[in-house]
Amino acid sequence: MRSFLAVALPESLRQALVRVQAAVPVGRPVDEDNLHLTLAFLDDQPDHALAALHDALVARSLPAARLDVSGIALFGGRVPRLLAADVVREPGLVALRDACLGAVREAGIALPRSRFRPHVTLVRFGPGIRDAGPRLERAVAALAGLRLPGMAAEAVGLYASTLTPAGPVYEELARYGLGGMQ
Repeated sequence: MRSFLAVALPESLRQALVRVQAAVPVGRPVDEDNLHLTLAFLDDQPDHALAALHDALVARSLPAARLDVSGIALFGGRVPRLLAADVVREPGLVALRDACLGAVREAGIALPRSRFRPHVTLVRFGPGIRDAGPRLERAVAALAGLRLPGMAAEAVGLYASTLTPAGPVYEELARYGLGGMQ
């Protein structure tokens, strides 16, 4: 099963990000229910590995973390693939990711090393983005100073991801409280 671990966003942050999406006149906005901050993309994993990961996460006390949105970013180089809200790489969030990666290793799931750049994907772009360049540039310039009030992350979720022609569909398989809250 294609899966990932992510911070489930508090409702007030999701609503604020939906308003940011509305300011971008091009691309395909990520569905509000699919907004999240990925901690670890697990790719395809057998059920027994996900069960072992679940057990490892339940046995851990996951640290509290803050979510502070501090701007936007385009990913994908000269022809962007997506627009995201940047999230501050604060110590609590790094500790949360490290704890989750420890559980992933404990479950016997091997992941490639990757740099952690916390973000929430807001809008995905297709090949037509080349024709929308000026409209996208104006939207990005207007959002450049984006800052949203920081808030506590509430939980980490284990999600299944199914790819469809309309975009990925996510299903939360399990949720794990933070700061000792299970």
